[in-house]
Amino acid sequence: MGLVLQILIVLAMGAVAISLLYGLRNMMKGGDANLSNKLMQLRVFFQFIAVILIVAAIYFFRPA
Repeated sequence: MGLVLQILIVLAMGAVAISLLYGLRNMMKGGDANLSNKLMQLRVFFQFIAVILIVAAIYFFRPA
């Protein structure tokens, strides 16, 4: 279970980074404001998932 949780954490953090970069790129080139807003909302969602996974890993794998 530990390996699966580690993989999910890395994937969630990667999703945060990718959505952040796409949102920033769209804003910097003067793209659609609605798309930038949706990408930033998606980033916040991915951050929420990543934080939940990290807290779960800390909780389940702490020393007894």
